[in-house]
Amino acid sequence: MRNKKVTDNLNLSTYKYYYFLGIGGIGMSAIARYIKDMGYNVAGYDRVRSELCAVLEKEGMLINYEDLEANIPSGINKDNTLIIYTPAIPKDSAQLNYFKNNGFTFYKRSQILGLITENSYNISVAGTHGKTTTSSLIAHLLNFANKPFGAFLGGISTNLGSNYFNSNTKNTQTLTVIEADEFDRSFLTLSPNLAIVTSMDADHLDIYGSGDELKKSFFDFIKKIELEGTLFIKQGLDFPTTNSISIKTYGIEKGDYKATNIRIEHGWFTFDFEGNNQIWKFVQLGIPGIHNIENAVAAIAVCLNLGIEKNVIIEGLKEFKGVKRRFEFIVRQPNFVFIDDYAHHPAELEAFIKSVKLLYPNEKITGIFQPHLYSRTKDFADGFAKSLSLLDVSILLDIYPARELPMEGVTSEIIHKNITSSQKYLTTKEELISLLKKLAPKILLTIGAGDIDTLITPIKDALKP
Repeated sequence: MRNKKVTDNLNLSTYKYYYFLGIGGIGMSAIARYIKDMGYNVAGYDRVRSELCAVLEKEGMLINYEDLEANIPSGINKDNTLIIYTPAIPKDSAQLNYFKNNGFTFYKRSQILGLITENSYNISVAGTHGKTTTSSLIAHLLNFANKPFGAFLGGISTNLGSNYFNSNTKNTQTLTVIEADEFDRSFLTLSPNLAIVTSMDADHLDIYGSGDELKKSFFDFIKKIELEGTLFIKQGLDFPTTNSISIKTYGIEKGDYKATNIRIEHGWFTFDFEGNNQIWKFVQLGIPGIHNIENAVAAIAVCLNLGIEKNVIIEGLKEFKGVKRRFEFIVRQPNFVFIDDYAHHPAELEAFIKSVKLLYPNEKITGIFQPHLYSRTKDFADGFAKSLSLLDVSILLDIYPARELPMEGVTSEIIHKNITSSQKYLTTKEELISLLKKLAPKILLTIGAGDIDTLITPIKDALKP
């Protein structure tokens, strides 16, 4: 029996309007798309008209970009409208406080996600990194196998063209792929049948306070797995003792499911797969990266558990085009390669940079990194410096604050001073293009979770051969 949740008594058909505070967030927008698909009126606020917000507008959602009470659409009242919000919305938000002061019903994004997925068979993918690519790969393989399913992803899948997918938009799916977000303990609203845990590295310490508290939250997530469900967990990670679920490990060279003999052949990351009493030779993955091979092993394990045939999985892996801003090739020409990645944790940076160096072992690698959050920069400054030191040329931008106010003494300099790259620079977004023209890099990386993606087109235009 599923665990009772705060959303159990909520029926989406109760409301005429759904108003999202922070609608442009990757998780929020997926839910907004679902509710719009169900035939309801969707509107919302976001502080920036991003590319994603522009797409949501084209899909029929009314979005405003100034946090003013006057911008709330007419016709919305406490009886006909449900407010869905992200915890990243500032507490002094004018619209948030208007809704609070006027008796509107509120739900967090995570609570709504728990509600709309609780009656389906859930594949929930958690981890401080790796979850977006893994969940997107599983969704791609299900689609490739012509399986009916829905998906709520934390990135824009290139194959599916969205962060939300539903193979039958007017009916509840029996199978749902969910990116299970640990931020603010959001994933504890879910009811997984199959779950993956890719990593439990310390992160979000502004929320958790310590790595041990973060790990405890992951243990709580694992305990949410349904009776007779299955956990696929990366080899070497801790997990709570339980007799009610099946636990399988996966990894590189080790685990119940594993990749072995990893190599690069004709530009493809290629490996052998072992698991489920099978050995598959010459498996090719459509995107680069040792860390992505590890994600692929987890996806293979889930798909085998769901009964998808070997030949379909192998062909699907080769056809996987990845996720926007995850090892995304912006330019791939003989004299200039430009790759963009969302990495914003030292372990993610290390995995990404090492994989690029495997692809281009004899080339000079230049990387531009924009730190995300003052708190994360403070907590992991030494780790960032160590990872960025893998670059031949390291360029640091100012910190992207997101939801945070500045912290005294915390700037990009606390990373920059400990980087040991042969060349290193601290610059601003305004000065970046001029610096890049002087450096004329052959292999260039943009890295970070802030607004560094807004520089991709200007960089591409300035450096194109």
